[in-house]
Amino acid sequence: MTDESTPGSAVADGGLSAEAQDVIDEIDEKGVEFLRLQFTDILGTVKNVAVPATQAEKAFTEGIYFDGSSIEGFVRIQESDMRLKPDPETFAILPWRDGTSGRLICDVINTSTGEPFEGDPRRVLKNVLARAEELGYEVNVAPEPEFFLFEEDEDGRATTKTGDAGGYFDLAPKDLASDVRRDIIHGLEDMGFEIEASHHEVAQGQHEINFEYDDALSTADNVATFRTVVRAIAAQHDLHATFMPKPIPKINGSGMHTHISLFDEDGNAFHDESDQFDLSDTAHSFLAGVLEHAPAITAVTDPTVNSYKRLVPGYEAPVYIAWSDRNRSALIRKPAARIPAASRIEARFPDPSCNPYLAFAALIAAGLNGIEHDLDAPDPIRENIYEFDEAKREEYGIDTLPENLGEAVDALEADEVIGDALGEHVYDSFVEAKSQEYDEYRIDVSQWELDRYLEKY
Repeated sequence: MTDESTPGSAVADGGLSAEAQDVIDEIDEKGVEFLRLQFTDILGTVKNVAVPATQAEKAFTEGIYFDGSSIEGFVRIQESDMRLKPDPETFAILPWRDGTSGRLICDVINTSTGEPFEGDPRRVLKNVLARAEELGYEVNVAPEPEFFLFEEDEDGRATTKTGDAGGYFDLAPKDLASDVRRDIIHGLEDMGFEIEASHHEVAQGQHEINFEYDDALSTADNVATFRTVVRAIAAQHDLHATFMPKPIPKINGSGMHTHISLFDEDGNAFHDESDQFDLSDTAHSFLAGVLEHAPAITAVTDPTVNSYKRLVPGYEAPVYIAWSDRNRSALIRKPAARIPAASRIEARFPDPSCNPYLAFAALIAAGLNGIEHDLDAPDPIRENIYEFDEAKREEYGIDTLPENLGEAVDALEADEVIGDALGEHVYDSFVEAKSQEYDEYRIDVSQWELDRYLEKY
């Protein structure tokens, strides 16, 4: 996490850092012709400015300018000048461009002040991680993004035909997309990803590829890149990859279960073998913070109208604000860990449509707030909450997540902790965009309504 004034920064004094020079040397050595300077808008859409590789030194020393007023949630037209500052540690060669294109993830700089732009989602996460560092922690994250592979029609447009009959952990020939997953994994590994596992998920056409643990910022960068790589390689197989949470009704949707742990100078701060669940007091307080702020977090981790078609009982998606060390019906699970370094919590409610920078920032900020206020986690629920009736949930004190995007935005507006973590600029822009999205959905007339009511009434 380097700022403009930090020693070793690529744009520290108009000269090249050692890291930036290493990237330029690799560009020359491998014959890279174009660079894609990548960043995300507030909604998590990956944007990029393509420049010839001959502009690499200029990109590192001066930055590349662009019009911020054209980016969702950035600035008004009279404040439009922005500058991209590439992070040399993020350089990778894109696997589907025959080695001729490279990628650099960028921080966004406000040209009028020379300071990092407060509306940059990557900056939001950096701010939360700086707070964690002040408390003595490094944050590690490992996501499990799920996605669907659909056939394309004769015009190259996406359908919802899956082309396979595979189920959870099925092997070929039922899992016809195993070759696609293999190519995706090879492409990701070529870009420096450490892949832990991949498999066919529960629903037809649904897949999951898991990353190894990494620091939260690198992991957020990887999620943004992952979605781009998956779509590009799927397209080479004439398939459409989608991270839409619930593209097909009445079957499981796609989640992005997110594993989190904190490390301090003594190792994994979440581990305590004297605890019944091998979780430290720090872990219990972090977990309690996430539970307390879960309704507001949901607006960020499950940010679309469609997200709440996934968050319903009966399809393995968690909707109940509780935690468990045994079952997956709770919002947070404590996975089994063979070694102390692997002690962690798993937030099961995020979905892969989220902006990973903002989603991780919200989760981490809530957990850190729990630590700072020494919150006590409730007792774990070791029964299947899906089988509880309303009276039993009330007996256990189990609340539910918001039922729709509108309720989630309302919860976000009422939560100062998550709002402060996002920062005023991102918070205002995000709430405005999501309120508009929900209003548009609310007044629309769906095909379901026409089929059900048009002739009946």
